[in-house]
Amino acid sequence: MLHFELVTPEKLVRSEEVYMVVVPGTEGDFGVLEGHAPIMSTIRDGALSVYRTEKGEPELIAIEGGFAEVSATGLTVLAERTA
Repeated sequence: MLHFELVTPEKLVRSEEVYMVVVPGTEGDFGVLEGHAPIMSTIRDGALSVYRTEKGEPELIAIEGGFAEVSATGLTVLAERTA
């Protein structure tokens, strides 16, 4: 499972284990699974698609701007705001 954290300047919004997250990057959407290569990307206004299981329906979380970082510990999204 992928460790996923969603953070805004005000608080930690989410910290959980998920199957996959699709991030709205400024260069295009990208999916992150467990074991993804390290990457940093700016993100555009849009929605994170959070998949709790491989065949499950995604939960959409509206976000505004920020950065995404994939590291050995998982995915951290630093969003300017969540809607």
